[in-house]
Amino acid sequence: MVKKGASKSLKSKKAIEEKNPPVKIFKVLVGYPPVESAKGTALLSQNRQFQYFQVASFLFPVAMGTAATMARDKGYNVIWHDAVAEYITTEMFDKMLEHEKPDIFFFETKAPVVKKHWASIKHLKQKFPNMKIVICGDHVSYDARETMENSPVDFVIKGGYYDFAFCELLDALKEGRKIPQGIWYRNSKNEIVDNGRYNFTGKLDDAPIIDRKLTKNQNYQIEFNLKGRPLAYIMSGRDCWYGKCTFCVWDHTLYPKGTFKVRTPENVMKEVKYLVDEIGVKEIFDDCGTITVGPWLEKFCKMMIESGYNKKVMYSCNMRFGAVNLKEYQMMKAAGFRLLKYGLESGCQKTIDKLDKGTKIPEVVSSCRDAKQAGLTVHLTMMVGYPWETRNDAMHTIKLAKVLMTKGYADVLQSTVIVPYPGTPLYEEGKEKGWFRFNPKDYERFDMTEPVFKTQDMTPDEVQKLCQKNYSIYLDPRYIFQHAKRIKDMQDVIYTLNGVKAVIGHLVQFAGTKYAGADEKVAA
Repeated sequence: MVKKGASKSLKSKKAIEEKNPPVKIFKVLVGYPPVESAKGTALLSQNRQFQYFQVASFLFPVAMGTAATMARDKGYNVIWHDAVAEYITTEMFDKMLEHEKPDIFFFETKAPVVKKHWASIKHLKQKFPNMKIVICGDHVSYDARETMENSPVDFVIKGGYYDFAFCELLDALKEGRKIPQGIWYRNSKNEIVDNGRYNFTGKLDDAPIIDRKLTKNQNYQIEFNLKGRPLAYIMSGRDCWYGKCTFCVWDHTLYPKGTFKVRTPENVMKEVKYLVDEIGVKEIFDDCGTITVGPWLEKFCKMMIESGYNKKVMYSCNMRFGAVNLKEYQMMKAAGFRLLKYGLESGCQKTIDKLDKGTKIPEVVSSCRDAKQAGLTVHLTMMVGYPWETRNDAMHTIKLAKVLMTKGYADVLQSTVIVPYPGTPLYEEGKEKGWFRFNPKDYERFDMTEPVFKTQDMTPDEVQKLCQKNYSIYLDPRYIFQHAKRIKDMQDVIYTLNGVKAVIGHLVQFAGTKYAGADEKVAA
């Protein structure tokens, strides 16, 4: 039992330890450091699944863009440099830092490049010891201590809504206040302070509309699934109202069940008007994990129609099978919606159930058919390489995708290898059941250039070739016929040519790699 006097003494000591001298913050750098790899271009931003691309693609990082705009609006001098999207080398990045002299550098990381980023942090702290470095993202939200132990980073934000957390940190440093909860740091003794997880209790509407000039929206126009140019990524919510899929790293590290927040339709409409009127955007992709349905969707569609912006901009989004009916699809089409992206994941019901997707195969077919009947474009995403699937199981996915694509029920497909990112239930199950082909901490191998899991009756090379087989559906004469019927104007021609370029890149990427040696034995 602690005596009252002792309790006061402990509180006083804690208060002294938590008080920090004010830090002068003149310039804030937000963006990404260089990621140089012979594997291709790293798709770091706005991506739940990391991948190196043979044909570069860049998606606008919404939360990071919000952080930059929010910090600027608070009076900080903010500069934006995404070294990946701007093709900036390490040498060029160092010269930029020497010229700009930022006081703080804030960037996002993911598992397959976290070790590269640890090395970058060491390099930057050696060259610019006075520059504070703040890191965020799904991987460090899984294990903040790991990054602090393996790099001289100053702050790690654990959890989602890190745009809000970063601005709280800036204010705390500027005013000499206690470091906010959820932001890990080192105390005066250089000891790592476990500061818990960031808990955002505010409203998403409190964030400013992203300044697309500050954040260089023009650098994020290489995207093969969207037709309109200029295009813009937004998020009406973070991340998914369903939030159960066992493989989704955002649903389990950044925005786990119970933390989903959605902006009001009025606030999203405000951003639509800004993007169209001031930036000239022709297509918007709403990257909320799944667009909010029901009254929210009905109100937003009504606002798009009544304002006339349904005629000014195309709107695309993520969607769940079975979430809306034909009448609602028709409403979306009238409101200016163009493309809906669905997570098929597998054509095998046992796999869908095991992933806790909450959908049934018949819903897949009916949802695609209804969306197409309403005049919408259907984009399917699927994965191969599940440890419990046989080759025959995996072929169910290819057969279902082929039926949907060749019958005209779907327009676009995307195929990847299942990656069990750290922090997901699938990752923990993989460790428990010995599914990994290599050490689960060899994060750099989680980059889709090879399967992560062992499979029942397929070699790693055969799994990769299944991805290639999925993409070969584009070469089926029946699909080519269906697609040709949809070409109406020059915009469709350009869209098709860009798509062909992307498909060729994927066919090359998944052509198959001969993996040297047997799979590693992984300690339990």
